Amino acid sequence: MKEIVIYTDGACSYNPGPGGWGVVLKYGQHEKELSGFSEETTNNRMEIFAAIQGLRALKEPCSITLFSDSAYLINAFQKGWIRNWQRNGWRNASKQPVENQDLWNQLLLSIGQHQIQWVKVKGHADNPYNNRCDQLARAQVAQYLKDREERQARLENHKEGNKKPRKEDN
Repeated sequence: MKEIVIYTDGACSYNPGPGGWGVVLKYGQHEKELSGFSEETTNNRMEIFAAIQGLRALKEPCSITLFSDSAYLINAFQKGWIRNWQRNGWRNASKQPVENQDLWNQLLLSIGQHQIQWVKVKGHADNPYNNRCDQLARAQVAQYLKDREERQARLENHKEGNKKPRKEDN
């Protein structure tokens, strides 16, 4: 079984708001970066989605060490929260519906035949791969915000252009 290392991170502007996710996959000397964006989301959703995308990128069952700075994601597995949620009909300890159940189910399906060790790392610290994932996620958000501003400016320019008197109106 191949041994793979996956680093993941999610980012969200305004939480909820536009969000991004980043993944670095490592196999031996090989590295692959993935990233993406969601227009309206939360940080926790992007953290889970990053893990889903990292696992989906694998073509065969692997032995994986997955690093994340998300206590929410890591504790779900390390502390057995996810088993408890399933056993309690997707209700948390407070008997409330578990948030992001749709993504938790996708993540469980993505785990498939993999063997995974879930490892918490300190965010925005000295781990270059976690920092890279954060850069990838934030870059997705920044690009979306830049594109949105440009679209809004074009729309405003178009509206202004339509306000000018036409020759036949004179």
